[in-house]
Amino acid sequence: MLAMSQRNALLTLLIIASAIGAIAGALLGGPWIWLHYVCKPLTTVLILWLAVGASFPVSPRYRMLVCAGLVLSLAGDVFLMLPGDWFVFGLASFLLAHLCYVVAFTPGSSARNKLIACAAYAVIAAANLAGLLPKVPAELHAPVLAYVAVLMLMGALAAARGGSLRNDPRLAGSARLAAIGGALFVFSDSVLAWDRFGGGIPLAPLWVLAGYYASSWCIARSVDAGKEVAHG
Repeated sequence: MLAMSQRNALLTLLIIASAIGAIAGALLGGPWIWLHYVCKPLTTVLILWLAVGASFPVSPRYRMLVCAGLVLSLAGDVFLMLPGDWFVFGLASFLLAHLCYVVAFTPGSSARNKLIACAAYAVIAAANLAGLLPKVPAELHAPVLAYVAVLMLMGALAAARGGSLRNDPRLAGSARLAAIGGALFVFSDSVLAWDRFGGGIPLAPLWVLAGYYASSWCIARSVDAGKEVAHG
């Protein structure tokens, strides 16, 4: 049986290979689009497997919430690549995923750190919305605003938790990974929004999917507190 570190390394290599396939398929299109359709959900399934198999989870509750968020993200992946306009369904799936992450990341941070992080992410949200909202169809204003609010709250709570637990011998590494994951998710979705509503971004699938998979990997890896510190 592979040691846990070897298992995680092998899974990460498979995730990278599958993510490259998803990005390449999206960029090349045409006869290569099947690669995107196969590898996009496969990459999220592999990332979910990483979280499910964590040997020393932060807590059963934390693992359950992160895994639920990844399952909902998988649903969002499928909706966003289906033929036709399934954008709202994809948006709703990811909104529910972020709510799972919000519940997971809320404990462990001080009120001060929460306030600072929420203020910082609110500035990012305001900057994005100021440029994008006038270009978003009116019927999508409410769902987009709701999604942005939950996304930014998720990123802020992850950052606040990362700052508050930075000296915790058991949870510092996990909290730092979750904070990085939250920031990368905001980056990925910001690029996606500007590409969809703002007139297009060169190589958008590369930036969107690379940021999304890196974010999901960080959040999945944050489930595992680590053998050494867990037994310390």
